Amino acid sequence: MPAITLKNIPDEIYERLKASASAHHRSLNMEAVACLEQVLLPTRATAQDHLARARQLRATQKPGKFKTRDIAEAIHRGRP
Repeated sequence: MPAITLKNIPDEIYERLKASASAHHRSLNMEAVACLEQVLLPTRATAQDHLARARQLRATQKPGKFKTRDIAEAIHRGRP
């Protein structure tokens, strides 16, 4: 497997990478690889993936929690 050496990494980026590696229980190298994979090899979700996620989220909501009127009002206010 090819190897690279990174030079002149700004202190802030190094500290964030180090903290992220610690949080994910990975080495600095593996965390850097994970970050590069996430940026350079993003996964594309299919329509079925989005639908499954929407159904999953809907199943966690209490029935009747949101009314059409409330949703329309939120849209009208420009709430994201």
